[in-house]
Amino acid sequence: MSADPRKQTVEAGYDELAPRFGEWAARVEGDPWERFLDELARRLAPRARVLDLGCGNGQKTACLANRFDVTGVDISEEQLRLARAEIPDATFLHADLAELEVPAESYDAVTAFYSISHVPRDEHAALFGKVARWLRPGGLFLASLSANGTDDWTEEWLGVEMFFSGFDADTNRRLVREAGLELVVDEVVSMQEPETEATFLWVLARKPA
Repeated sequence: MSADPRKQTVEAGYDELAPRFGEWAARVEGDPWERFLDELARRLAPRARVLDLGCGNGQKTACLANRFDVTGVDISEEQLRLARAEIPDATFLHADLAELEVPAESYDAVTAFYSISHVPRDEHAALFGKVARWLRPGGLFLASLSANGTDDWTEEWLGVEMFFSGFDADTNRRLVREAGLELVVDEVVSMQEPETEATFLWVLARKPA
């Protein structure tokens, strides 16, 4: 796995969090991910190929796997162990999202639920460019991105050390467009985590056909 200490922090943190993270996520109020997932799903054909970046324990991936041919990717082997138990028929890859390589035009959709905020922001533009290459013409990218620009930082989060990074909403919109994707849905949404309010920019973007 990556030699980047920021990414090692994410990997170690999620390994340690592994069953606690699902319990914490269940206490988040007003999380809109299911609404946006439904928005994506209704635009995809049955058994479309979907790549889920930062699949974690597989909770969200399971909702995709009910309808589509899903591959989940995560930096944490412990989270992947939970995901494999949750969805034994899905495909899972242990990888750094920013270093992942897959064939061009091999997916109908790429999703990233709360995962890109753990990727150093100097790698976001290149990652969006990869997503655009991985998508087939007309393919869709659904992601929750940071809404408030903040330099890279590490802090204690849920009892572990964790790395975060992100741009402001306008910069994220621009980077998605510069990657060659058209914004279809673009919405800033706040939700109540057990400790604090959190706000994300949700985008659903399309690769031109």
